[in-house]
Amino acid sequence: MEDYTPADDRATEAAARRRIARWNGVAEQYDAFRSSAPSVLPDLLAQLAGTPIPAHVVDLGAGTGLTTLAWMSRAKRVTGIEPNDDMRRQAEARLAAVPDEGRSGARFIAATAEHTGLPNACADIVTASQAFHWMEPVATLSEVARILRPGGVFAAYDYDWPPTITPETDLLFHDFMRNLWRIAEARGIAAEPPGWKKTGHLESMRRSGHFRLTKEIALHGVETGDAERFIGLTLSNVTIHLLAPHALAVDEMGIATFERDVRRAFDKYGGTGPRWYVSYHVRIGIK
Repeated sequence: MEDYTPADDRATEAAARRRIARWNGVAEQYDAFRSSAPSVLPDLLAQLAGTPIPAHVVDLGAGTGLTTLAWMSRAKRVTGIEPNDDMRRQAEARLAAVPDEGRSGARFIAATAEHTGLPNACADIVTASQAFHWMEPVATLSEVARILRPGGVFAAYDYDWPPTITPETDLLFHDFMRNLWRIAEARGIAAEPPGWKKTGHLESMRRSGHFRLTKEIALHGVETGDAERFIGLTLSNVTIHLLAPHALAVDEMGIATFERDVRRAFDKYGGTGPRWYVSYHVRIGIK
């Protein structure tokens, strides 16, 4: 875990509120283009928790419910914790679209990962998908340990950007993002409010002392998508939202050129294009 003191801005309540607010107004785009959990992950976590059908799964930083609702047919009860109102409304709309018989036991509540309001030892499994780096790790892991039952499993997992599709799509993505960071640096735009490094997740879990076993594994999911999804996924990156308030011109950000080049890259494949391989880093703690 990165060292920090209570005075570190990442650990203040004001910084936490800004991290939550940065996702205002982007829930629909996020929901349309982001990836969900790899299909093997629920089965793996249930096996590690020693129960084929978990009684209760809690998803921290649930966002629009993309990963939370993957548990609906695999757990008796599922709770998504999401503090951002826009994201949570989108998740609730996604849940409402599920037939009545398929959504029993699923809900989303307005709370934070550090203060879920859930009972002690109520969960078999707690997850944080593409979200743990926005959570203050010490308080979050204390809360995870409180709500997990003995033998329960915590999994913080993130996917690599971008999905592996073709060499050209990788190069287009990284060139576009490097240009955005050059603009930010030239304009003196700080990537604020900061989060915590994903590479520090496992060490945070080890140093917390809450888990008798910690380990990291790698998984991948296979998805499909066309040029518009690749463009939308890229533009859902938080870097775009950091720059948006500074009224940068679209041509300065290179968005039009990026969109044109991505469409050309996908045109040669036709249809939805080649398969997307989404690589996940899964940090696991067993209480």
